[in-house]
Amino acid sequence: MLSILIQKELKNILLSPKFFATFLVCSILILISIFIGINEYNNSVLQYQTNQQIAQQDIEQATGWMQVRNLLHREPTPMQIFVSGLHFDVGRVSGISSFDDVKLVRSPYSDETLFAIFRFIDFAFIVQVVLSLFAILFTYDAINGERENGTLKLAFSNPVSRVQYLFSKFAGTWLGLIIPLLIPIMIGLLLVIVFGVPVSESDWIRIIGLIGLSILYVTFFIGIGLFISSVTRKSSLSFLLLLVIWISGVLILPRMGVMAAGQIVDIESVAQIEAKQEAFERERWESYSASLSEIWGEREQEMEGMTEEERRAYRDEKEWEWLEVDDAARKQVQSDIIENNRTLLEESQNRKKVQEQLAFNLARISPVSSFRLAAMNLAGTDIDMKSRYEESMRQYKDEFTKFTERKQAESGNSGGFRIEVDSNEGVKLDFGRNDQTLDTSDMPRYSAPVVQAGTSFGNSILDFGLLIVFIIATFGGSFFAFLRYDMR
Repeated sequence: MLSILIQKELKNILLSPKFFATFLVCSILILISIFIGINEYNNSVLQYQTNQQIAQQDIEQATGWMQVRNLLHREPTPMQIFVSGLHFDVGRVSGISSFDDVKLVRSPYSDETLFAIFRFIDFAFIVQVVLSLFAILFTYDAINGERENGTLKLAFSNPVSRVQYLFSKFAGTWLGLIIPLLIPIMIGLLLVIVFGVPVSESDWIRIIGLIGLSILYVTFFIGIGLFISSVTRKSSLSFLLLLVIWISGVLILPRMGVMAAGQIVDIESVAQIEAKQEAFERERWESYSASLSEIWGEREQEMEGMTEEERRAYRDEKEWEWLEVDDAARKQVQSDIIENNRTLLEESQNRKKVQEQLAFNLARISPVSSFRLAAMNLAGTDIDMKSRYEESMRQYKDEFTKFTERKQAESGNSGGFRIEVDSNEGVKLDFGRNDQTLDTSDMPRYSAPVVQAGTSFGNSILDFGLLIVFIIATFGGSFFAFLRYDMR
């Protein structure tokens, strides 16, 4: 009898006009999103490779190690095809030199402002918004609709228990929605293979996890639809309630969690942090300038009583020694500025992490937030992507700076400059440039941070668990509500 009920429910769904319409719309949206995602990924890879070549050419064209400056670019990932996350919002480029602090700039949306207005529709967005809404459309009248049509009493005129009936409703609806939707998903994955997207074994594991997560998410909305249909007697009322729940869960609760966290945990804005950095930098350079003036005053005192020729000879003898001392002091100032910038950023990031965790925990009241956070963690386009890249770039910057300083020392050029005053030619500045081509064959190479699939699943385990808890709660509620449901 249970199998007959499941077949009946499955047949009702598959043969209904709204199933054909919803399946067609979902299939088109899924395939279009994956196709556009593949094109966007290929364009990102092409732009990434071009920028890498330009950065390498700039390094090779430098005439001295003091002029060497590297540009690092955030590497595209195939997972952005399915879950764009923060990929389009986070900057892609950061300059690397002893003078610059690491900061990702030039996000894709900053270059393509039109897409920033309408945003990118990916597979995760379609599951989050479209499929959840369609699940509600197929379940809002699952119980009360049968009562209104008079078929509920007819079904229970046969030897059927309420548990069997409710389970058949769930199983039939689940099979009727989930299994057909796997078809466009499989076709989309085939497109990824056909277009030659370099998906690694780790990426395939993430994709399977994403599909499983999406199934759990849609299952929750099937469960909430059955629950509301079991506690209401009119299908119009259940549809209205489910629509309110959907709007609250998808659009309101996640944002309210973020807003509440912003009020509870206060953090400094980027402008405030940059103002502190600029103030420290200005104060440090002013101190260096004053100190340098005092040092040169002392050096002038050392030459008191000397003739002009003796002064010139003394300067020539001490010149490079003085330049090395001045250059060491200048490098110390730069080091202090960089260290201060890092300290301010670390303090801000630690404070921001506290705010983010509170915002996520509050937003997880809605299963939509759990799905979105888990999807971004699986794809590696999560909230930590920016800090993950900037931290790896700072580590590379330390290696790069040590390399250029070592090369500079080996070249015999202190990297400073000297000032010559001639009565005929005026003031001349010598930066100690080397017109020979620099050998960058042993320059350290940057490696992008890699998040293993196990780490991604570990970061998502809480959200997977919450979705399962939400599903159990909705079906438990449906079971107890239907046991006391009045079929009259």
